[in-house]
Amino acid sequence: MIDKKYKETVHTDTNDYEYITITHDENKVRIYTLKNGLKVFLAQNFDAPRIQTFIPVRTGSNNDPADNTGLAHYLEHMMFKGTSKIGTQNWEREKILLDQISDLFELHKAEQDPEKKKEIYKKIDEVSQEASQYAIANEYDKAISSLGASGTNAHTWFDETVYKNNIPNNELEKWLKIEKERFSEIVLRLFHTELESVYEEFNRAQDNDSRLVSYELMDALFPTHPNGQQTTLGRPEHLKNPSMKAIHKYFDEYYVPNNYAMVLVGDLDFEETIRLIDRYFGVIPYKELPKKTPITEKPITEIVERTVKSPTTPRVQLAWRTDSYGTREAMLADIVVNILSNRGEAGLLDLHINQTQKMLWAQAFSVGLRQYGYFSIVAVPKETQTLKEARDMVLEEIELIKKGEFPDWMLPAIINDFKLQRMKGLETAEGLATTLYDSYIKGRTWEQELNEMDEYACFTKEEVVEFAQSFFKDNFVIVYKEKGVNDKLVRVENPGITPVKINRDTQSEFLKSILSEKTEDIKPEFIDYHKEITTDNCKGKKLSFVKNKYNDIAQVHFIFPFGSDNDRDLGLSTQLLQYLGTKDFSPEDLKKEFFKIGISNDFKTTNDQLLISLSGLEENIEKGISLLQHWMYDVKPDQAIYNQFVGTILENRQAIKKDKNRIMTALTNYTKLGSTSRFTDVISKEELESSKAEVFTDRMKNLFKYPYQVFFYGKDFENFKGYIGKYVETESLQISAARQYPEPETGGNVYFTGYDMVQMEMSKIGKGLPVNPFNFGKVNVFNEYFGRGLSSIVFQEIRESKSLAYSAYVSYAANSELKHPDYITTYIGTQPDKLMIAVDTMNELMNELPEVSTQFENAKNAALKQIASTRVTRNNIFFNTLRLKKLNIEHDFRKDIYQQIESLTFEDLKEFYETNIKSVHFNTAIIGKKENLNMNAVDKMGTFTEVSFKDIFGH
Repeated sequence: MIDKKYKETVHTDTNDYEYITITHDENKVRIYTLKNGLKVFLAQNFDAPRIQTFIPVRTGSNNDPADNTGLAHYLEHMMFKGTSKIGTQNWEREKILLDQISDLFELHKAEQDPEKKKEIYKKIDEVSQEASQYAIANEYDKAISSLGASGTNAHTWFDETVYKNNIPNNELEKWLKIEKERFSEIVLRLFHTELESVYEEFNRAQDNDSRLVSYELMDALFPTHPNGQQTTLGRPEHLKNPSMKAIHKYFDEYYVPNNYAMVLVGDLDFEETIRLIDRYFGVIPYKELPKKTPITEKPITEIVERTVKSPTTPRVQLAWRTDSYGTREAMLADIVVNILSNRGEAGLLDLHINQTQKMLWAQAFSVGLRQYGYFSIVAVPKETQTLKEARDMVLEEIELIKKGEFPDWMLPAIINDFKLQRMKGLETAEGLATTLYDSYIKGRTWEQELNEMDEYACFTKEEVVEFAQSFFKDNFVIVYKEKGVNDKLVRVENPGITPVKINRDTQSEFLKSILSEKTEDIKPEFIDYHKEITTDNCKGKKLSFVKNKYNDIAQVHFIFPFGSDNDRDLGLSTQLLQYLGTKDFSPEDLKKEFFKIGISNDFKTTNDQLLISLSGLEENIEKGISLLQHWMYDVKPDQAIYNQFVGTILENRQAIKKDKNRIMTALTNYTKLGSTSRFTDVISKEELESSKAEVFTDRMKNLFKYPYQVFFYGKDFENFKGYIGKYVETESLQISAARQYPEPETGGNVYFTGYDMVQMEMSKIGKGLPVNPFNFGKVNVFNEYFGRGLSSIVFQEIRESKSLAYSAYVSYAANSELKHPDYITTYIGTQPDKLMIAVDTMNELMNELPEVSTQFENAKNAALKQIASTRVTRNNIFFNTLRLKKLNIEHDFRKDIYQQIESLTFEDLKEFYETNIKSVHFNTAIIGKKENLNMNAVDKMGTFTEVSFKDIFGH
């Protein structure tokens, strides 16, 4: 037992609300429990006049009825559809029709005859059209965005459903009114159209390779527990046969105040906030939760093997079942995970497999759940290796832990890293709020959470070894992910949905009340970069400094004003460096030395910049700089390691050609820029294999002879200036000229790449006019109003009205650099049989900018409120200036954007649309199974070309 540093203390505020704090808690979290059982977690963060809010509900897919899997997730979707007050023009008439639809779904669920089911569904569709006359789509989002909220979303998992909003602090009471309303009742309007969107989400998941493996793994790990038997998205047969009554029952049982919490972190007043929460949420009655019989899994006593197939790169995943989150076993499993993989630094897998390039990649991780959890390792072998060889290689590393063959310094270094990551995680409002809601979901007190670090620190090496010996036996699950045809795919048919009315121009009385209720505006604050950034000079190098006001973590950044456009091989040189050592340290020892002092290093190469960064406790930053420069100046070229590195690169190039997301990225780039672009300009196989290691290491040795500047984020700039001079070399080399890449005109071309998938994805890319920063306000409002977000025109028409896609958007992307063009992108991901209808709908929308005055004003006001309540903080103060410099701007340009939006009219936006978007010509990218293409429809889009992986990847 440890002597707990953090202990609960009970207090009473001036309004007689009792709350708990934890002694020595630097975040000064207050925990209240209202009379109805509602837990409230409050903490202050004054970075910006905003509040990060989470409403975590202690229920998820594990509570789904066995015959209605996917219900919790679908309920999460329906929580955005409104109530009897939000989202309706006439609740009395709408309710009669919704009750009819509910009864029809019960008939549909019970009916076994396929033809009769279709007839019932036609009737559901018919009544839904009538009901939609009274519905107002996305009114919750309109209400919440009118506050200036951002990050509006939700997620469902095993034991949790979490609702998220980040709001301006002056809109707290309005937010509570809205949320109290939607947590008081649920109305399942626009039900069958949203159900079709969930089908599409299910289809997207089937094209997600990691889900395929995870489902199989969890099924084997938990053969009786819902952790493995009930996926969050649900079974297709249940999605096809939903029950509105079952959803209402679930809401009534689990969405009760004694089963969810309010987590608010930000610029708030404790006593005023709890008083308001009690006023709105304190009136929702307490209700007993359903009694559940605990499900206990039998121990796994043998190796359980499963095999799945998909077009992607083969890999193997092993997993051992653990006890629940926060238990001794789960904590020891977490320590072992970090002995194997500690952020790619100095774990046994990091050093023995990744660093030595024995495989393409291997990593360990652990997942702690409310009941049980698991320890897992993923390994991706080379093409010459079998999956069983990969399995044996990672099992060998576990054997080392069982024998105690890991260094004594590693355990304290891991604990220090835990503390460092915790410090980083809790310094932002979102980070602290996330940790708070996660502890609530898992049934942990804040006291337990804070004491956790000290509990970890008490474990000895002997205890870890003893645990490993008893835990790692032939009691694991292993999933072999082979390359091949996925025989587990389920094709969910399009049931045929008549587009419903979405009544864009209408507002409920509730929304009118929210919009008419005035709050005192937050005044925007625009930063004076010259005042906030301290500058100095050291041996001709510019030094910049921003003070860290939050904790003892510091960062130093070496910023080189050149990148891959100046030197195509620069990124490869920094990658090769990771595998090389010096005369004093082997590559593995270098990793260990950085990890011992708690300093992480990062090399990031873009087209016009190389950024080398160090981060960790400020007291160790100089040690990190010294070690970094020793590494770079004294790096030893090793041709054998280089040759192995080349082999790894070439294998990775083949691997990404099997990854759907990477293929779509490459195809989109090709569609936008053609065959000659930064993306396709890669070193050929022949060049790589004929090169010498010295070619790349010499770049690193000479790097600090080029121009660069230094940015320090920390507390003590004077101390930093006192030692940085020792590490600054006189500038003696000049930067090479940057290569110019063409930005061709777009229009009239359709590029297709085949891939075995359930959905089809289509993106249209159009080259716009050269970037004009003085359009940024218009761009902001256009994207909010027309193209992105739950209340945008595109989302409402394509998803809400016609159920044509789970994901659809239009995005206007302003270029980050002067004299370069903006680009407009449209995207649709949907079932093949709906793609062309979705395309036609998108084309109709793009022909003329629809005018919905209330929606335009809402988008405009939301943009203004977000700018007014946002503050530039931390290292962003400096990095914003680098971004603005590319646009020849030296001040906080948000001020100009704010002023433009303030005076913006719909006619201004329409003129922007006519000038910058309507005349744009588009190329089209499509990925999917060729047999699913409607060639007649495709031919109307332009000249069809099927492009190969070599075309789009450049190798």
